[in-house]
Amino acid sequence: MNYPLQALLKMGLVPPVNFPTDSRYHGLGTLQYTAPNGDIIAYLARRFVPQPGAPNFAKVAQHIVRQGDRLDLLAAKYLGDPLLSWLLCDANGALRPEELVETPGRTLDITMPQGIPGGTHA
Repeated sequence: MNYPLQALLKMGLVPPVNFPTDSRYHGLGTLQYTAPNGDIIAYLARRFVPQPGAPNFAKVAQHIVRQGDRLDLLAAKYLGDPLLSWLLCDANGALRPEELVETPGRTLDITMPQGIPGGTHA
């Protein structure tokens, strides 16, 4: 099946999606798959969740989860932007974001983005 958007992308008439710098997908490449019928399907390269506690995460704080905590509010408090809640997931190895705030008393690491130096190593 030929999709009009795919044809426009293939001809270079529609620019590829560039994710904003605060997106977890920023910097990922676009790959192509050629289906058996010859259709070319563009897709985003796979993003791997980094290992928590890796040496390339500079810890800036820790947070003890309390009843009612929300990741967007924690990201706003510690990182200055509620849209950066995905960084909390990366720092703590969460594939399911809600698991980070399900258990009051859990300690969350607050880190700089992977590979960014700094922090107090709290």
